[in-house]
Order: sequence, then structure tokens, then C-alpha cells
Amino acid sequence: MKRRLFTVVLATLALTISLSPPVLAEPSATRPTTSGRPPSAPIRWAECGTTHKGECATLKVPIDGKKPGGPTFDLAIGRLKALDPAKRIGVLIVHPGGPGSSGIDSFILDRVISDSDPIRQYFDLVSLDPRGVGRSTQVVCSEDLVYRTPNSYPADEAAYQAFLRFNAELSKDCRERTGPLFDSVNTTNAARDVDAIRVALGERKISFFGISYGTQVGQQYAELFPGNLRAMAIDSNMDHSITSAWQYLKASAENFEGSFLDFAKWCGETPTCGLYGRNVVDVWDWLHAKAAAGELTYSDGYRVSDEELRRELSYYMRDPRTWFDAAGWLRALARNAPLRSEAATKVEVINNAYSAIQCSDWTWDVRSFSQLDRYRRQLEKVAPHTKLSPFWFDVVSCLNWQGPVSNPQRRLKISGNPPVLMVTARHDIATPNAWTYAAARQIPRSVVLEYEGVGHLQFLNSVCAHDKIVKYLIELRTPPRGTRCAPEYPTQPAAVADSTGKQPLTRTGHPVHAR
Repeated sequence: MKRRLFTVVLATLALTISLSPPVLAEPSATRPTTSGRPPSAPIRWAECGTTHKGECATLKVPIDGKKPGGPTFDLAIGRLKALDPAKRIGVLIVHPGGPGSSGIDSFILDRVISDSDPIRQYFDLVSLDPRGVGRSTQVVCSEDLVYRTPNSYPADEAAYQAFLRFNAELSKDCRERTGPLFDSVNTTNAARDVDAIRVALGERKISFFGISYGTQVGQQYAELFPGNLRAMAIDSNMDHSITSAWQYLKASAENFEGSFLDFAKWCGETPTCGLYGRNVVDVWDWLHAKAAAGELTYSDGYRVSDEELRRELSYYMRDPRTWFDAAGWLRALARNAPLRSEAATKVEVINNAYSAIQCSDWTWDVRSFSQLDRYRRQLEKVAPHTKLSPFWFDVVSCLNWQGPVSNPQRRLKISGNPPVLMVTARHDIATPNAWTYAAARQIPRSVVLEYEGVGHLQFLNSVCAHDKIVKYLIELRTPPRGTRCAPEYPTQPAAVADSTGKQPLTRTGHPVHAR
């Protein structure tokens, strides 16, 4: 089935905050942790980018992080030098989400952290295309096979068995086409890649900022190399200790439902919302019922499934600045107005890293269709309006996966780390609130900052959260425990959409842990 692409606004932040003089001393006397890697050759930087310029380079990094002298792959990195060399503190490595997102695109070329952000004054900002992704050596799969990925939660035994067969076929295809890297794209190796960057840069310690899936990389980096960290801020956290598929699905469904109800409340209180004066929950329930019955169509005659409807709503729940668009979409859909977008131009082999990485890290206790179907019925009670979070795909897509689960779920074992700032929202469709608190209980010296609103990546959603993250990274001062940031929702539509905004999707239109 062709995927539908929609534009999501990602407004560029230009925030100015008042900062006291930064603390430049090391946070502790912890000695750097050795990675076992030999000294790297000098990095050969070259200019990259069009609208915005940066420096890009490629490192040769071991495929297996435990074998420093073994075969290598190409790891692409990018850099923006500190804008004020006199204030430079060091290197801030920014790890993208996904898994499968490009850090070079987002943080070097698209300037998601804008040049006016105080971070840019104090740090060389370094990001990467993680192993398997983008400019790095890719996980590649048959384009035709990838676009046959099932798009619906299994409705019966036959659909469940078909999904299992597809997962086995896809994983075998990707493994054959990718080669040795396929078996080594787990997050433990991704964390070792971060330290390979540190070594190549010649830095004794780094500061680290991870978003969404990048938080899991950061958590495992703190476990492997705690002495190499000056500071770590991780925003919208994964919890890699979850072993229950039910708990994973339940948390995702609760946060989807909570996000939607907050959106409906906002619309009822915002005169400029396109559905102001109407019961937004009733509008949604009516549309969802029509979609579930096969009676909802776009103006070009395309029939919209309830799965597609939920998936589209979930995109808008990541960023409240898109809520005017969400209201307009629902209003137009009720009038049978919007047109769907066509899929991107296809090629014979495509980069498709999401499941390869996800299924290297997660294995699930699902043994039958009846178990999955029971979960669906229970989730519809947990979330009576939104029913089922699109992140069910994380669970089902890894069932019968034929690649190795080389980094299975477990609790973190961390010691000797600096203070860690962990950020969450009250409702986060992609990384539920409970995941951040559960991960924080596994990380010594961690402080949780909660944004009391809706969205994914609070660095972008909340001026308050942004300022506290920046203050910590520069000054090494975490906010007091229990600090919260009030919701910051728009009152007027954005005048101009940001052209750098990209949909957080897999190749087949499934949501990822990114933005």
C-alpha cells in the first residue's frame, strides 16, 4: 500500500536566554573510560550543505564494537564549530532519534538547533548518521519488499501468520543485501560509535544531547563510558528495560489518548481553532467509526482506514504547533475535502534501518494471535477514543525476525556518571511519560524535568524546557528535583511553515521515535 505523506510544521527556534557565567570545570574527578580503540587518524573535514553549510567527514569504525581491530564500516559525521571560540567549552554530540534518522540532516544542515541558540556559542556541535543510516554504510533492502510491509494490526489468524512470514522474509532479504553490518546495528554498538567519534576528535570528555531513540544510545553510553561524559541531557526517553509487550502497548495507547484529549480541550478553548465551538471528541469518534466501517473517503475516492486515520492523528500529537493544521484536517475530512499525497519515487534498493535496529534491541513475549487480539480489546478500553497507538508496529514487526537480538532488554547498570538531565512531557505519543521515570530510576544522579503539556521533544516544544536544558549543558547546573514546565500551546496559526520539517516515518509510513 502506498504511504501518505503529510506536511508537519517544525518551527525554527530562535530563543534568547539569560545565562550566568558558565562553569568550565569538570563535573567530577572521574577518569576517562577506555574504549580499547587505537588512536585515530586525523579527521578530514570537507564543506557540506547547500542552504546551510557545515563540515562533514567519514570515519572508519569497527563493525563489531568488541573487536577494535576487525572489519570496519563508514560512519558519517558532521560538525558546526562553536560560534564564539573564546567561550568554547568543548564538543556537544547530538544524537538523532529514529532509529534511522539522520543527525547530519537535522542538526548540521537543517539547523534544528538554530545559530541563534546559546548552545552554538559554547560548543562544537557534532552529529552523525548512525550505523546503517543515510551517509553511513546503510542497511539496504529490496524496495519492492519494503513497500509490501503490512500496514494494519493483525485482524485475524491469517493476517498474523502473514505478518510473521513477511518479517522473516524481510529480515533475510535485508541481511543478504546489507552484509556483515546487519548483525551489528544494535544500540550497544551505536554507543561505542559515539566514543569512536570522541577519540577521533581528540576530546578527553564530551557533552551529550540525545533525543527520542538517541536517549537509549545515551543511556548505554553512560553505562559503557561514564568517565568520558562531562554532561548528558536526554529528551523524550526510551526505557530499554521493558520486556512486556502489553506494558509497551499500554503506555503508548495511554499517551496517545491523553494527547488527543488535551488537543480537544485546547481546541475548545481556542477561538482560532478550526473546530472551535464543536465537540472535537465527537467529531473524531464519528470519523473513526466511519473509517472502521469502510465508509470514509477522500475527495479522490481513496478509502481511509481507521489505521490510517489514527496514524495521521498521531503525527499531529508530536508538536502542538501543528494543532491548527490538525483541526483543519479533521474539519476538511468531515467534509470529504482533503486529497492524499502520493508516495515518494521508488528505487530498486532502499535504506531501511528502522526494523533492523529495533529488532536487534527488542524481543517480545507474544506467542499467538489470540494474545495480540486480547491486547487489542484491552487497549480499546484503556483508550476508548484513539483505540491503538501506531507504535504497535514496534512489537509486531519484530515477531519472527530472523536477525540476532544482540542487545535484548535489561535494566541499566551505571556508575561513575555525571548528573544526567532527563526530560519528558505529560503525554508523549512516541516515548511515553512513564518510560522516562522508569529509566531515571536506573540512572544514578539523574534529574527529571517534566513539561506538563503534550508533545515529543520538549527542547522544541517548550521555551521553559529548552532554557533549562541549555543552562544545564553550559553551566552543569540541573534544575531542582520536581521542576515542571507549564504547557505552551499556540493561540494563532504559524504565519510561515518551516521547510525543514520532515515526517517522522519509516519507508512505509509507520511512525518512528524521532521528529
